[in-house]
Amino acid sequence: MDFLQLAKERYSVREYESKKVEEEKLLKILEAGRVAPTATNSQPQRLIVVQKEEGLNKIKKGAKIYDAPLAIIVCSDHGHTWKRPFDGMNTAHIDASIVTDHMMLQATQLGLGTVWICYFEPEVIKEEFNIPENIEPVNILAIGYAAGEAASPDRHNTDRKPLEETVYYESF
Repeated sequence: MDFLQLAKERYSVREYESKKVEEEKLLKILEAGRVAPTATNSQPQRLIVVQKEEGLNKIKKGAKIYDAPLAIIVCSDHGHTWKRPFDGMNTAHIDASIVTDHMMLQATQLGLGTVWICYFEPEVIKEEFNIPENIEPVNILAIGYAAGEAASPDRHNTDRKPLEETVYYESF
């Protein structure tokens, strides 16, 4: 499958089968995150893999993961993020997002469904998973076998703005 087709096939899955994600698939997903580019190659991502019932229940105290059998809490270590010298912009969220996107697309290629979760209570997640002060949970990637019907790849023809509304050439 070419990349654009893969990107169009991916959709937010909010209903999962109870089937566990195989270890070899999990390792491929984690490898995709490991090779993701980060600012100055600082690699500030810190990933908490949660697949046991006890851990999934801890996540549920602060986030809805739609009964996914696997979740990855994507964190960023603020002690290892690059800051743009001109204005101090911190790349922690950008780096974590690139890592998440790589893992999400790898999961799609492996036949798994995902949903990117930013609606969660950070303090609950930090407390439940003993996350140190300098580590920030940025998002949670829920992963598993999708239940129900897949969203059509053609949905982008109507659900996305045309390029003319979002792309500018040479100047704004």
